[in-house]
Amino acid sequence: MEFCPKCGTRLVPRQQGKGKTRFVLACPKCGYKSKQLARKLEPIPKVIEHRPQETIAIIGKKEQKLRVLPTMRIECPKCGNNLAYVWQVQTRGSDESSTQFFRCTKCEYTFREYS
Repeated sequence: MEFCPKCGTRLVPRQQGKGKTRFVLACPKCGYKSKQLARKLEPIPKVIEHRPQETIAIIGKKEQKLRVLPTMRIECPKCGNNLAYVWQVQTRGSDESSTQFFRCTKCEYTFREYS
């Protein structure tokens, strides 16, 4: 990486000549052109570090079928099965009780129970 001796801006490769096969280093700010030909242009590797919040988790079909929620004996209103996965979500104000959701283990119908 080279910098302009006049203004200090980083020099960038520019094509020179009719055939556009030669490159010189030029300043995009003040127009200074280096008398040397630019070296072979190679991409500069850059390591991009992602924060944990930016990473994307891909869940395959096999993992989607895993059920890690607790189960509870309750009758499904759709199919009559007596076992359902259960979880709670705070859907209303923080001073009110949470809503309990159920998903039938047989037909996967989701229903809820208010406390």
